[in-house]
Amino acid sequence: MTARSTRRDTAVMLAQPRRTVLQQFPAGGPRGSWPAEEYAADQRAQGSDAQVVMDLSTAQFLVVISTD
Repeated sequence: MTARSTRRDTAVMLAQPRRTVLQQFPAGGPRGSWPAEEYAADQRAQGSDAQVVMDLSTAQFLVVISTD
């Protein structure tokens, strides 16, 4: 493997899919409350591929869809 192909392979591995944030929810909700998961489930029921991810820097759950 050459240095050039290693750089190219690294760039491919670092590529992240583009996402659109549909809604944000604070992580400190009441016990047993899962508003981000419920919202994502509603979005999936309407045909979108919504997923829940956590933004550790802001302590929020984000409901996102892929925009690729």
